[in-house]
Amino acid sequence: MEKIGLIIGETASLPKEIIEKFKMICVPFIVDWEAGKNLPGANLFQKMRNLKEIRPEKMPKTSQPTIGTYKKFFEEALSRFEKVISIIVSSRLSGAFNSAVQAKKFLPSQDQERIEIIDSYQGSCGEGILAIKAAQLVQEGKKNFEEIVKTLKEFISEIHLFGILGDPKWLEAGGRLPHTLASLLRQMAKVGMRPLIGTKEGLVKIVALRMKAKDVPSALFDQFKIEAKEKIENGKNIIIGISHADNLEGAKKLKAKIEKEFKNVKIAFLSLVDPIVGVHGGPDTLLLSWAAESK
Repeated sequence: MEKIGLIIGETASLPKEIIEKFKMICVPFIVDWEAGKNLPGANLFQKMRNLKEIRPEKMPKTSQPTIGTYKKFFEEALSRFEKVISIIVSSRLSGAFNSAVQAKKFLPSQDQERIEIIDSYQGSCGEGILAIKAAQLVQEGKKNFEEIVKTLKEFISEIHLFGILGDPKWLEAGGRLPHTLASLLRQMAKVGMRPLIGTKEGLVKIVALRMKAKDVPSALFDQFKIEAKEKIENGKNIIIGISHADNLEGAKKLKAKIEKEFKNVKIAFLSLVDPIVGVHGGPDTLLLSWAAESK
């Protein structure tokens, strides 16, 4: 039996190869979309592009894993590992954290003591950055279980996440954005004004407004330069995760711009954004998460 196992959620937007490399156990979220079953497309976002009628009843619906699902995954992990760390999407964005906490209570007391559930206060690639940090600490083997948990909880405040959503019509269709505001955002994009959304204290908020941005990758690159400038100048190493909603070209362009200008920056992963975030942001959504570590 191995010492420490990691449970993550599909919301971490990590590619399959990283999940397999670090032997992570990934809990799937629920996407219910009857209308999408007959639509062409290799992934959720390509299918969304082919949706002819964009109305609330035609949109994909998402929900967190059930208590029973988390209990099943906890039991599986405990059969393989002495102790388990479960990293969950922000409790202020999803009910997944509560499901996991309740599931833990259904386990025998001795098993409950073997599980630590961590609220990432992040989502998508921000959550993915925390999961990779956890995997690296476990792999290094320099810290015990309690020390790893403490380090991860302290590391959460170092994680930054921001991005630009796709066409506002998806938020509008889902009832999360008024028509007048959606129209305004489209007009702003035409003149190079791009609002950036991000996570603040576990919630998604508008965190910046990039002016005269010729395209989305450039807007995100400029924001990263501003946010990370001090850390880079102080010799910190930077780890980055990039997630996209069927916008591989934009994601690759962003990655290339960062790697060309910065030498002490590592792109940890470039992946398809998780469906939970992607359903609301829609196709073309592009997200970047970063965190600084000492050399």
